[in-house]
Amino acid sequence: MPDFTAKDVQTLRQMTGVGMLDAKRALDENSGDMDKAVTWLREKGLASQAKRADRDASEGAVAVARSGNAVAIVQLRSETDFVAKSPEFVNFVNELAELVAAKGADAVAERADDLDTMNISLKENISIGRVVRIEAPDGGVADTYLHVQAGRGVNAVAVALAGGTEEIAHDIAAHIAFARPSYIRRDDVPEADVAAERETVEKIARNEGKPEAALEKVVEGRLGGWYKERVLLDQAFIKDEKQTIAKLLGDATVTEFAQVVVGD
Repeated sequence: MPDFTAKDVQTLRQMTGVGMLDAKRALDENSGDMDKAVTWLREKGLASQAKRADRDASEGAVAVARSGNAVAIVQLRSETDFVAKSPEFVNFVNELAELVAAKGADAVAERADDLDTMNISLKENISIGRVVRIEAPDGGVADTYLHVQAGRGVNAVAVALAGGTEEIAHDIAAHIAFARPSYIRRDDVPEADVAAERETVEKIARNEGKPEAALEKVVEGRLGGWYKERVLLDQAFIKDEKQTIAKLLGDATVTEFAQVVVGD
């Protein structure tokens, strides 16, 4: 196995401006020799991307896929929406998502050559962003939701449930896409964040002149609203605001979810 470290990969990236996968492959191909890796990248026409690598890749597309009980999201970044909406770009991110669903997150490395080619042919800083793979637990279900805009995915969600149905999983994925929770349940929120918010809303209530006897109730009420912005189970279901996600789930539970949005 070639003798190089993650720090070597980072150094090569800084020297040449190439992406992580390209740098790692260059070191792999040249037994960890930094000088030879630089030459190899130049010969492949990749090191010339240095100036492009400094440009902001805030556009792109996301794709979702399923394989058995696993679902995946892959984000592909670009500089412009013009490139992100191109059939070549959209097809590639779809193929990456299918690969990840079938084989795992590390499988994107299998398409490193194609990524190199796309960087050269489209003349933009194109890179792989977030890669997510979620497996449903035994007896559970997993599903995805993809919001498409101008022919490309821009907002992707993957969710897994213990129990429940694919229909419920899909409804929850769609809800997450637009409600954007950060946590599944209240216990998942860092205690420090809760303490800081509690202190803040208490100060606000005191400054508003709320009576001391009512202070605790006011603080808890405002904390409840704060939780609803962040905690999935506390949120009102987007299709029926009379019920919460917790009520929609019934005996099922959300074991994991992920959301990837272009531009975030």
